[in-house]
Amino acid sequence: MPTSRRSAPPSPKSAAPSRTTSRGRAIAGAAREVAAHLRGELHPPLREARATVPDTVDVPALRARLALSQAAFAHRFGLDITALQAWEQGRRHPDRTARVLLAVIAHEPAAVERALGAVE
Repeated sequence: MPTSRRSAPPSPKSAAPSRTTSRGRAIAGAAREVAAHLRGELHPPLREARATVPDTVDVPALRARLALSQAAFAHRFGLDITALQAWEQGRRHPDRTARVLLAVIAHEPAAVERALGAVE
C-alpha cells in the first residue's frame, strides 16, 4: 500500500506568496538609508578628489610669463638650476613631483612662495 507524504503546514510567513519585487526591496532599502542618515546614524561617503598631473610642462614659457631668469626662477621656487637648464634644453624632463610643483607655480606662484618662505 503506497504511503502518502504529508508536508508540514505552511508557516504564517510563507502562507501568502511574497509580493515584494526587487525594485520594491531597493526602494525600501533606500528609504531605510535616508531615515538612518536623518537620524545621524549614517554619513554619505566622501567623494575622493583626484589631481591631474600634467604629462609635460613648458618650463621656458612659464619662466618667461613670470619674467624671471633661470637663476631667479630656480632660487625663488627651490629648484636646482642645472635641472632647470636640462629641462629647458630638452636633455631631461621633470619627474612627476617636479611637474606637480611646476603646475602649482603656473597657477598660484604666490602660494608656493608663501609655502617656501621666499624672500627677495
